[in-house]
Amino acid sequence: MPTEGSAAAPGPQPEAALSPLVTDRGSTTVEEIVVRKLAGLAARRVSGVHALGSAARRSFEAISERIPGSRTQAGGGVAVEKGDRQAAVDLIVIVEFGAPIVEVARNIRREVVRAVEQGTGLQVLEVNILVADVHIPGDEEPPRDADRALR
Repeated sequence: MPTEGSAAAPGPQPEAALSPLVTDRGSTTVEEIVVRKLAGLAARRVSGVHALGSAARRSFEAISERIPGSRTQAGGGVAVEKGDRQAAVDLIVIVEFGAPIVEVARNIRREVVRAVEQGTGLQVLEVNILVADVHIPGDEEPPRDADRALR
């Protein structure tokens, strides 16, 4: 039995002391893109979130959607700092007009933490949210017909 101040016997650490990603039987590495996608998808599901990303990003995605075979990035508007066992997430959010921003942000944090921690085993240290705009229905510009300009 170790006495106070003496070191515990060397050997394998109990599983509870290790991360779900780093065990005594090997390690699992999760790429940053996985965390970005999980966080982005979780945030988009929150009521009151219109979109993720800045206005410029949304304009680019609107144009990209017209190109056959292109897809919108699930991780757009999401930045991640990731270590071996922990992650921090930054989001740029467009909120629906009338939605309570504080409540939307609280729900985004809860859902992002849940999705990333359950999906990857990483501990989420923080979720920072920048509310970049408020979406007002009918405020969008109508799509321009590029074909007419070329005739």
